[in-house]
Amino acid sequence: MNKFLLALLVFNINVMAISHEVRMLNQGEEGYMVFEPAVLEIAVGDTVTFKATDAAHNSASISGMIPEGAKAWSGDLSKDIIVTFDTPGVYGYQCTPHSMMAMVGLIKVGDEATNIEQIKSVAETLKPSFVMNKGRFDTYISKL
Repeated sequence: MNKFLLALLVFNINVMAISHEVRMLNQGEEGYMVFEPAVLEIAVGDTVTFKATDAAHNSASISGMIPEGAKAWSGDLSKDIIVTFDTPGVYGYQCTPHSMMAMVGLIKVGDEATNIEQIKSVAETLKPSFVMNKGRFDTYISKL
């Protein structure tokens, strides 16, 4: 493939990528300490902006809950962070200071959830650390 066609292909992929927004909230439709929306299904190459709508929240990937080869992320408190999802699979994320309140979410990238069993396994290990909303991950996983 010549360089022009390759550049055109890359340009078209970037133009077709969609930007999504997830708000970090003290209270939302699903209760206290939530991401809205908490479950997303996006295409490979799309971006998600985690908006610091309410103060003292962040978005951080959860160890063991991202596809193999994907990049982990950890945003600063009370700051927006933009994450580009280039690896297909399911990603689990949390608000670090509010993880014990099950302030978590899931993003499915692409058509396949090849790591869903790993997501379920890690979710089970995290449940005992939640002081509230213990079934939140189960609810979110059922939406994928």
